[in-house]
Amino acid sequence: MWIDIVFSGGGIKGFAFVGALARLEKSGYRFKRAAGTSAGSIVAALLMAGYTASEMKKLMDGMDTRQLLDAPARIRFPFYKWLRVYFRMGLYRGEKLEHWLEKALADKGISVFSDLPPGSLKMIVSDVSKGKMVVIPDDLPDYGINPDSFSVARAVRMSAGLPFFFEPVSLFDGNGERSLIVDGGILSNFPIWIFDMEEGGLPARPYLGIQTTQGDKGEHAGIQNAFELFRGIFTAMHEAHDERTIQRIKDSNLIVIPIKNVTTKDFQISVEERSRLYQLGVERTDRFLQKWSY
Repeated sequence: MWIDIVFSGGGIKGFAFVGALARLEKSGYRFKRAAGTSAGSIVAALLMAGYTASEMKKLMDGMDTRQLLDAPARIRFPFYKWLRVYFRMGLYRGEKLEHWLEKALADKGISVFSDLPPGSLKMIVSDVSKGKMVVIPDDLPDYGINPDSFSVARAVRMSAGLPFFFEPVSLFDGNGERSLIVDGGILSNFPIWIFDMEEGGLPARPYLGIQTTQGDKGEHAGIQNAFELFRGIFTAMHEAHDERTIQRIKDSNLIVIPIKNVTTKDFQISVEERSRLYQLGVERTDRFLQKWSY
């Protein structure tokens, strides 16, 4: 059966998505369209480029995640880190991540969006200069850019641009005004709504969302200090936009993968931990498929 699929953000926790895909493929599901934010955009792009779950697992198992952080040698000095974040707005350039994506996509013959079936891949980025959410490639004409000729790897790099971790990417609109583009998860960390309604009021085909969470849904940490308050405010900001749709479909179209003891920015993740995340994806998807009606 052909379905559409949407992946949440989650950084390194996105290894669990590959396990979920493996279980879906085993059950005979194939994917017509994919969308995602941040880490979810990486998996969505690889999926639409033609990677199977087993190929993705091999690709990601062989990835040295630490090498994706193109840090200057001076980054080990705390004061330099502060200066870099202040003036460059990010610790890492993000170029190595983009180059890794370029090669992985090129191996499947994909470079720009015109290499993909029209409308098959969408991802979310945040324009912090204009204060708006942007859907790539749909909204690229607002910046005077032809979507067909825009690099898929560049789009994913923008969507996965964790603020202050990776430098923002600059885009310029038709008036020459500069916009700073960062991680889409700031405004929509799980764009499950993107394929929800089509013209005519119904989805084009069945769709699934796969979401990683810090723990079981409904589990909330208490706020005891100002740092935890800031974290709570930030979490509410990037989850509130999607929450209504999530609540409406949570019992029918949503695979939730709760992951503890792994942070979004844990780029030193071990091979054993990657395998654990993969297996979590398999198990949670298997549990979901036992009750899914399609």
